[in-house]
Amino acid sequence: MELRHLQHFVAVAEDRHFTRAAERLMVSQSGLSASVRALERELQAPLFVRTTRSVMLTEAGRALLVEAERILAQVRAAREAVAAVQGVLRGTLSLGTEQCIAGVDVARLLARFRRRHPDVEIRLRQAGSGALAEEVAAGRLDLAFAVRPQTDTDQLRSVPLTSEPMTVLCHPTHPLADGGPVTPEDLGGEAFVDFHPDWGPRRTTDAVFTLAGVQRTVTLEVNDVHSLLDLVHEGLGIAVVPRHFGLKREASTLASLPFRGAAEYETVAMLPPQEATSPAARALMGLLTADAKDGAPAG
Repeated sequence: MELRHLQHFVAVAEDRHFTRAAERLMVSQSGLSASVRALERELQAPLFVRTTRSVMLTEAGRALLVEAERILAQVRAAREAVAAVQGVLRGTLSLGTEQCIAGVDVARLLARFRRRHPDVEIRLRQAGSGALAEEVAAGRLDLAFAVRPQTDTDQLRSVPLTSEPMTVLCHPTHPLADGGPVTPEDLGGEAFVDFHPDWGPRRTTDAVFTLAGVQRTVTLEVNDVHSLLDLVHEGLGIAVVPRHFGLKREASTLASLPFRGAAEYETVAMLPPQEATSPAARALMGLLTADAKDGAPAG
């Protein structure tokens, strides 16, 4: 089994199309097809179901994809480690992050990283915490800033960044606006604005209400902070969010109430095991750690 066979297989699996994968890899379509067939012969299993329009992974293909991505990530990390020993950090830093993550200014951190390591290509992906955890564990991302997963695994470890309480935001004319701290029981009949279920704030809030045995209704789902604040501003629902969301300029006219009984909103850097962590990821975490020790704002 050759690395190029795995690279070709992963490209087809990602694009779900031989022609597009061949164009991206800058190889001939016939050569790409032959490479995949060679891999199928060696494994004695079909990896794709081919149609005239696209291809789909078989069960064997799905199993191979997980391991192939991990192997290729380890090979990339090995090459970058050798370059780092030679004094030059090269390669790619693939970073994932949730939106408006607490504990790190991602844009400023990446700007500092680029100034120090101009030969490293930076790739950034924004997604929910669940998807980011899967991509780090699979080797598709070098690290991600997100909400702490329930538990670390053999393929995923977490480094704490910060934690903060959750708060309730509502329109200033809402009946709750002039009151004090609220509990999940106080909010049982409210309409909520919230993120999609994979995002960290939604996961945190869902867990709190489930633990309290209180059913809640999310009538409006969004995938960005600004839309959430706009909807609350128009009185279309209330929101339970990390405290720093309430400090944004768009939230200045909203009522903010302490939320009792809620777990802390804890953000972390998610990384693969130490031995699989790329030099670029180590360098980025080094900048973040240095800021924390100096007492400077993260990033």
